[in-house]
Amino acid sequence: MFDQHAADLRRYRAIGLDVGDRDGLKEGAELLHAAMDRYGIKHRYQVYAGDHTSGVATQMQTVVIPFFADALVFPK
Repeated sequence: MFDQHAADLRRYRAIGLDVGDRDGLKEGAELLHAAMDRYGIKHRYQVYAGDHTSGVATQMQTVVIPFFADALVFPK
């Protein structure tokens, strides 16, 4: 199914993926990351120490928001 949407994903200005090393979604996130690599879709992928809910506030403040703040800067 990924190949049906690869062209649409390339249109995004920024794609960030992160997942905890003990998260039940880790395997799926790794597959998505690998598929994006295969299709040459620019993205950021990070595995952090934790599960699905641990450290969410810190992760948002120190990684997610700064990533999108940098990536989503539009010229005036």
